[in-house]
Amino acid sequence: MLLGSLVVGVAIEVPEPWNAQLTEARARFDDPVAPRVSPHITVLAPTVVPRVNLDRVLSHLDQAAAECSPFEVRLRGTATFRPVSPVVFVAVVEGISGCEQVERAVRSGVLLRRRPFPYHPHVTVAHDVSDDILNAAYDDLDGFSARFRAESFTLSEQGVDGSWSVIANYELTGAALTAARSRRD
Repeated sequence: MLLGSLVVGVAIEVPEPWNAQLTEARARFDDPVAPRVSPHITVLAPTVVPRVNLDRVLSHLDQAAAECSPFEVRLRGTATFRPVSPVVFVAVVEGISGCEQVERAVRSGVLLRRRPFPYHPHVTVAHDVSDDILNAAYDDLDGFSARFRAESFTLSEQGVDGSWSVIANYELTGAALTAARSRRD
C-alpha cells in the first residue's frame, strides 16, 4: 500500500443468523481469512484510495445510498469460479438487480475503477484452499438458503493484518421509483 493511502471496500453484510452460520462454515473449511472477513456481498473489492480523498469517498457514498432503495436478497446453494479462481460461494438468486444498482452507484465518480471481471454478486465461503476443501464446501453448503432485506451497505478499511473495520454504514434511502427507473435504462 502506498504511504498516505488506505484500502477500502464496500459490501452488503449478511445479517444474523446467517452471518454466524457462514462464518462458522468458512472457518470449518480452513479459509485463512475466516476470522477477519465477515460474510458479505462485495460491492467494491479492496481498492486503494489516497487518504486525502476519504471525505470525497464518504460524500460519494452518501449520494450512492440515496440513489438506491432497499431490496430483497435470497441466497441459495453453492457455485464456484473454478477454474478461473479457487472460490466456492453461496449464490445470490434473488436481488441481483438490486446488488447491481448499488454496485453501479458506488463504482462511479471518485470510486470509478476498471473491473478485472464482470460484477457477479455472491457470498464467498471458501477461497485459496485445496481442491478437496473447495469440493467439501461446495457439497456442504449446497442446501444453504437465506432470505433478508438489504437495507444498507458498509464502507470498511482493511488493516495491515488483513482484517476489516467498518468506517461508515449507509442506509439505502432511494425511492422504489429509482429502482424501477434503473431497470428501464
